[in-house]
Amino acid sequence: MNAMNAPATVRISGPPNSSFLVGYPGISATLPRIVGKVEIRPGAGFSAPVSVSMVRICLQRRETIHPAAENVAKRHLGTPRRETVDLVGKEVLLFRCVSGKEAESVIAMDLPFQIFIPFGRGGEETNRRIPPASLQLPSRIAETYYELVVTVQQGSSMQNRYTFPIPLQRYDTLSTFGMYNRPESKMVTADNVVTLGISLPKWSYGPLDPITVYIKLSPNPDWMNKAKRVTIQKITLSIEEEITFNPEGDEPTKKVNKIAKHTQTVGTKMTEAGYVTNLGLVFPARDLRDPDGIIKRGKPGFPLYEVTSFTTSSTLYKIEFFLSIKAHMTSARDITLRQPIVICPMDQQACKEEMDAIEQAAKDASHIDPNNPNLPERIIVLAHEREAIRHLGLCEVGGVKKMLIE
Repeated sequence: MNAMNAPATVRISGPPNSSFLVGYPGISATLPRIVGKVEIRPGAGFSAPVSVSMVRICLQRRETIHPAAENVAKRHLGTPRRETVDLVGKEVLLFRCVSGKEAESVIAMDLPFQIFIPFGRGGEETNRRIPPASLQLPSRIAETYYELVVTVQQGSSMQNRYTFPIPLQRYDTLSTFGMYNRPESKMVTADNVVTLGISLPKWSYGPLDPITVYIKLSPNPDWMNKAKRVTIQKITLSIEEEITFNPEGDEPTKKVNKIAKHTQTVGTKMTEAGYVTNLGLVFPARDLRDPDGIIKRGKPGFPLYEVTSFTTSSTLYKIEFFLSIKAHMTSARDITLRQPIVICPMDQQACKEEMDAIEQAAKDASHIDPNNPNLPERIIVLAHEREAIRHLGLCEVGGVKKMLIE
């Protein structure tokens, strides 16, 4: 293969001492964006120039579901894995050679870029919605994965794509936001004899956050004689994870997992005043450390979460959480109440610590124009330029290329 037509070496790098992701996805005031530069270097040998016609970059989301993956038999006999690929935001053109020329002969290219992540003001267009967080459920029954895709056109007949995983988190479910700290109440009855009422002081929780529920069982004053014959045996509080596969399709399927449970034995008769209690449990967390206390290495495309899953919604699947309170009684029907809650990947303390950083990110973002972002100058070193190979750390001595020592 001609060296000029050999595939280039491509990599991306983020800002110094920082990740690619700037701002907080889900919080529009911070203008969440991916910042970095595409670096293109010779692929064949040390200094053979490469021909480059065009360079583009985009953020791509891959979603897969395979509900049968947990069961070995169903994995092979059930429906196959389903996958969708969507563009997030817009594709950005970083370089195009001058009109009338097939390609530029390039020694080195550094092309800065900014890709703005949508923050939900684009209606129902898929690429304008707030993208869901990166997540991989056990056995890969559902997965959301992001990658930066760099497309390099080399001449008229050669086009190569290079992918780089990018973990993406969402910050709009932090338990410290005021919207989640308003009390929630609900009342249900099964047969009009007894009413079950609950009150939640807040409704967003993270790993190892305590969940406390105020519970009241009240008799129906119009059926007091019947109500007084009722014995409250026990009250059960559990956290349920509900995964809906294909929620926007014709045949959505649901899978419910109980992830924590607490039972309080009561064994008392119903009185006119009713029965009042508080029940609580702690939301379970994953241990990110190995037996030696070292944090395990995560997968490149996925953040290390202390929870197995959290509240999220995407094209192929949706994860919701409910508090399920069940009152077991004699002489009356059992009453079950399901109250939706929000599960955040971070605990209360971590959420508090993020608030100042979010405020600062919003101040920084106020100076940025998303339609005309201020980017560093791009660097393009063409093969015919004098001392072009210095950019590769080489120099020519007596017709021989040697490492440059300055």
